[in-house]
Amino acid sequence: MDTKFSSAVPVVILPGLMCDSRMFGAQIDAGAQVVDGFYGGASSMGDMADYALARLPQRAVLVGHSMGARVALEVVRAAPERVAGIVLADTGVHPVGEGEHAKRHALRDLGREQGMAALVDRWLPPMLGDAARGDDALYETLRTMCIDAGIETYEAQIEALLTRPELDDVLAAIACPALSVTGAQDAWSPPAQHDAIAAAISGCMRRDVPEAGHMLPAEKPQEFNAVLQEWLAATID
Repeated sequence: MDTKFSSAVPVVILPGLMCDSRMFGAQIDAGAQVVDGFYGGASSMGDMADYALARLPQRAVLVGHSMGARVALEVVRAAPERVAGIVLADTGVHPVGEGEHAKRHALRDLGREQGMAALVDRWLPPMLGDAARGDDALYETLRTMCIDAGIETYEAQIEALLTRPELDDVLAAIACPALSVTGAQDAWSPPAQHDAIAAAISGCMRRDVPEAGHMLPAEKPQEFNAVLQEWLAATID
């Protein structure tokens, strides 16, 4: 039976790079809302958080996926009273690493020169777990979503990622319930990275989903929903 989220507080998803509600159909079916619109073209984490805050209920459980988890943490920084709980899914909290500018700009340049389809077809396959790479329908849904985001959205969002603020102070100050979850095959945000995230947040629940990569909510939707419901039932009034 499909999971339905049992929470007295709205569950709201903040999508990651080039993602929108098409990534989260199973979560929407379970009762979640999604902040759509690719953050209105915002090019900083603070502006993305402001975009989200303008569209959130007065109080919400935030499910941040990938880049969206960083946006969720900026919402916590700006307005902790608005956040009843936070889920950090398939993400990182580390600063910009060596070579990150070059890698992201190489994809940007590919998109500028050859179009979004070329950019997405290079970027997307490594984001998927083994089983999902062979799922043509899933791949086409995610591919179309990312192509529809467009090069201007990609450029704005990588600018936000490359100028992202430090998060150590935010993690240490989180007082609401928290969950750190990733796909066991997520090469971009591996389990060890999520172990460190959970260790930085007091009382944080920690879970992995087997046979899933970075696009966990779409790759293993019911398993992801079950983890969210387990956490919601244990922690959210």
